[in-house]
Amino acid sequence: MTTRHINGLSVEIDGAGPALLCIHGLGGSSNTWTPMMGAFSGFQVIRPDLPGSARSALPGQPLSIEGYVESMARLIEELGGEPVHVAAHSLGTIVAQHLALRHPAKVRSLALFGPLAAPPDAGRPGIRARAQLAREGPAALQEIADAIVKGATSSRTKAQQPAVLALVRESVMRQPPEGYAQSCAALADAQAADLERLGLPVLLVTGDEDAVAPPANVQAMAARIAGSRHTILQGCGHWTTYEQPQACAEAFAAFHAARPG
Repeated sequence: MTTRHINGLSVEIDGAGPALLCIHGLGGSSNTWTPMMGAFSGFQVIRPDLPGSARSALPGQPLSIEGYVESMARLIEELGGEPVHVAAHSLGTIVAQHLALRHPAKVRSLALFGPLAAPPDAGRPGIRARAQLAREGPAALQEIADAIVKGATSSRTKAQQPAVLALVRESVMRQPPEGYAQSCAALADAQAADLERLGLPVLLVTGDEDAVAPPANVQAMAARIAGSRHTILQGCGHWTTYEQPQACAEAFAAFHAARPG
């Protein structure tokens, strides 16, 4: 395993094989993907912390989906420019969709966990309010983390996986307050990609108790993406790779086994 600092990003790089770029979501980090590393055997796994998240520096300009997309495109170029497979979670799935459309020669496939087209309009004010709260500092991030643990994990996870609850909580609480706030603002302003134009293999995975990416929404996304596959995990909330890593690994492996080329 190698950690490199590339264009202001902290990037973990492991393994050898076709490149797999892993894009975490809001409040996540490269460790969003740690439970999946066994399933990623046979790939060169590239796990950045997004700008302003976890160990990556906050850039001078405000965070945005477009900025995230271009930071990922620059990272791909810095690492040799060969097209990559992408795995993404939550906010990262929006970034991944736009990356595939803006830079189609750089992306070979998308595996999207807890996928979103964009936040519902009714949810955007709440995300902006969370951004303002985060700027109050660590105590506010603790409050946010506790709310996320309560609202974004499944009843099974709450009853049977206390370590997962601690991991989600720690992931959010360890975010830089301003970076997290700007990440919230970027999500609140996110616009949907033109899903019908995604001309590449796409996997969508969500939980049956995912209130952020509900199964009905994910099925609607899948219907708009020609040839896509979708999977609904039982007893799973929004933090799919933490709550159901084995099921996520099986879905990912089946997708890549069936993927042409």
